[in-house]
Amino acid sequence: MYNGIAASRGIGIGSICVIAEHELKYEAKKIEDTESEQKRFNEAIEKFKVETSEMAEDIRKRIGPKEAEILEGHLVMISDPTMAGEMSKMIAAGQCAESAVEAVCDMFIGMFSKMEDELMQQRASDIGDIKVSLLKILLGIEDIDISKVAPGTVLVARDLTPSMTSQIVKENVVGIITEVGGKTSHSAILARALEIPAVLSVPDITTIVKDKDTAIVDGTEGCVYINPEGDILSGYIIKREEFIKKQAELKKFFGKETVTADGVGVELFCNIGTPKDAKKAVECDGEGIGLFRSEFLFMDNNHMPSEDEQFAAYREAAETMGGKSVIIRTLDIGGDKDIPYLNMKKEENPFLGYRAVRYCLGNRDSYMIQLRAIVRASAYGKVKIMVPLVTCVEEIRAVKEMVSGIKDDFDEQGIAYDKDIEVGCMIETPSASLIADLLAKEADFFSIGTNDLTQYTMSVDRGNADVAYLYSTFQPSVLRSIRQIIEAGRNAGITVGMCGEAAADPLMIPLLLSFGLNEFSVNPVLVLTARCIISKWSKEEADALTEKVMALSTEAEIVAALKEASKE
Repeated sequence: MYNGIAASRGIGIGSICVIAEHELKYEAKKIEDTESEQKRFNEAIEKFKVETSEMAEDIRKRIGPKEAEILEGHLVMISDPTMAGEMSKMIAAGQCAESAVEAVCDMFIGMFSKMEDELMQQRASDIGDIKVSLLKILLGIEDIDISKVAPGTVLVARDLTPSMTSQIVKENVVGIITEVGGKTSHSAILARALEIPAVLSVPDITTIVKDKDTAIVDGTEGCVYINPEGDILSGYIIKREEFIKKQAELKKFFGKETVTADGVGVELFCNIGTPKDAKKAVECDGEGIGLFRSEFLFMDNNHMPSEDEQFAAYREAAETMGGKSVIIRTLDIGGDKDIPYLNMKKEENPFLGYRAVRYCLGNRDSYMIQLRAIVRASAYGKVKIMVPLVTCVEEIRAVKEMVSGIKDDFDEQGIAYDKDIEVGCMIETPSASLIADLLAKEADFFSIGTNDLTQYTMSVDRGNADVAYLYSTFQPSVLRSIRQIIEAGRNAGITVGMCGEAAADPLMIPLLLSFGLNEFSVNPVLVLTARCIISKWSKEEADALTEKVMALSTEAEIVAALKEASKE
């Protein structure tokens, strides 16, 4: 058995096809005729755009618009004058096109790879895919045609890029195994969209296996079996049938209310990064948007987006949701998220530095632009403002004061907006947890960000493998913190939601129901799964399990108890 990252749920059993990588060798020679070389480079860029546009359109038709945005993002990146411009400068200085492409892409890959956020690291992967595609075009190398693999194939590759994944015929591929990639990598996103079981980051798998080997891909547990013995194979055939049956059962939860077994209702929202993601939330039956990560509007630009640009994006999301809640998190920049044109200074401890609301309140002119855009958009739906990384009462008061001033301006100018627009806190620091009762008097709602709350509570750098074992939301200290936050919010009569990954964890759900969480915000594809799990627990059962779990002393004991009681 080989272990990796469980990236796309399900069980695939089939015959392996190893996708070998081409060697992209070239001679880095000095160019005399730079004009001809520039023409060759421009032709490669145009061919890349045409091919990528065709693949994106194919994905849009076969899979969906959300997944097509991955390749559309590649088009945006290569059209960025910064990237293509740097390549052209190197060619003008006498570098061959291949050298220019590799050097500039590697520079951006290095920049994004250093960031801790997995979404930012994914940008490095995107640029790596662009680099490989451009080099293949320049070198005249034809890409592998995955569309022609036989039915019952398990694809094995070092990395399955979006351009490769776009060729997959769902009916022919039963599993995917790669040596690199995580749960938020594009190969994982596309595998989930295609409903193909996938296990990523299996070390050296391309050298371990060979074509025609039999493989079991357990995308739920994150393990792979190569040429399994008969009892293992027969056991997994039964498991696969059980999984298929469970997935079919999930469809009956579409269009249903999100309620516990004894009729306690909660809200099931979605996390999004762009206004177009709101369409996916609707398609997946989300009841609202619990987290709109507005920083992606800034990251996908080479300039500060204007008030009108931001307003258009927020309005689109609000209108798409048709009156359902849309909680927009204001700019959460700094830490592991850098935007070059903001020229933020380098810090020794960026996660403890000038980031999120601290940066915004220190740059009020640009923050005012964003807040004005959000308040304007509130005229088109149930829009709410969420402030990230709050650590003291003064911060939420300062934001509310700015919003109050905007309302006064809009009243004078006759600009429409929701007079009752809510301003809430994202609770993701130990400080905010400890003063949750005080913040609850100021905020209109809470949303718990478990990713950072866990990191800060446990003093763990998520990117440091040596201490990663401590990074768990099931640590007693983190669970106590979550319970305290929810209790403070409920005592003050405000809604408490959760937009961190823990909100969709089947083991965490009964605890959150017992604590009294009002709103769960999850990845759109997990809406029906979360609704199903919630429906299986009564408040009484959840309370009994929680009483037992909260008396335990270690993370291991807690996880073991929750697994034993699991209703997944």
